[in-house]
Amino acid sequence: MMSQNVVTKTDLTNLPLFYRGKVRDLYDLGDHLLIVSTDRISAFDVILPNGIPDKGRILTALSEFWFDYTKSIVDNHLITTDVSEYPDVLQPYADLLRGRSMLVRKANRIDIECVVRGYIAGSAWSEYKTDGTVCGEKLPEGLRESDRLPSLIFTPATKAEHGEHDENISIAQMEGTIGKDLAGQIIQTSFALFESASAHAEKVGIILCDTKFEFGLIDDKLILIDEVFTPDSSRFWPKDAYAPGGPQPSFDKQYVRDYLTEIGWNKQPPAPELPESVIRKTSEKYLEAYRLIVGRELT
Repeated sequence: MMSQNVVTKTDLTNLPLFYRGKVRDLYDLGDHLLIVSTDRISAFDVILPNGIPDKGRILTALSEFWFDYTKSIVDNHLITTDVSEYPDVLQPYADLLRGRSMLVRKANRIDIECVVRGYIAGSAWSEYKTDGTVCGEKLPEGLRESDRLPSLIFTPATKAEHGEHDENISIAQMEGTIGKDLAGQIIQTSFALFESASAHAEKVGIILCDTKFEFGLIDDKLILIDEVFTPDSSRFWPKDAYAPGGPQPSFDKQYVRDYLTEIGWNKQPPAPELPESVIRKTSEKYLEAYRLIVGRELT
């Protein structure tokens, strides 16, 4: 059921703002963080003026589902999404926070964006077309856009400062930054997470093309943080429409990107307003991804 209560910014006045990202507002609670998923949407690294109904609630609910689904592979930072269990200082904001927030443990973030690719699409396809490589690694000749890769590949990137672009790095550079042992553990964990989620997605009619993870350390133990397997962090394709040789329809902000490309926006701020039809279709795609993955409607 789509709601029209769109939240594009939060301001919890008695709490220190830890970080405001493209979508999430993080508040510092000492040993814990409060992560609030707004309905903001970005395209081409620019935040758009319109919010997408239910987007923040979907991101939170999907992350909660996947954190639970993958906890046997790696521990994660989620404590609870139940607002009644939040500290007293948060109770005045209960109505705002319900369904779109997570109370999490504070971890030492590892500043590497961990991308796993099962299919060739997006920036990987662009590089392969030009050089026959992805992040500098040679791939077999003759791959088509959206083809399944012979095996999963891991393509790390540096975490950019706010407003900057992430920059792809080699695995050797990653090892040089965080150490060979930790890098190996992250790669092995990332592949295990991808394989587990991909198997579930296939059963419900979704192809997991690629995804990105963020990890942190708590007491030197590797922890999965941020969000996981949402339409904002993953490329999901409907299995019944899969046709390699070109781009695929997807459960994400494709309608937004297509519209902005159609109108010839120069990808520089300020971004243009979105028409109601694009907002509605985008919200419907996020809701459909949730319904298929979790097996019920968003409540």
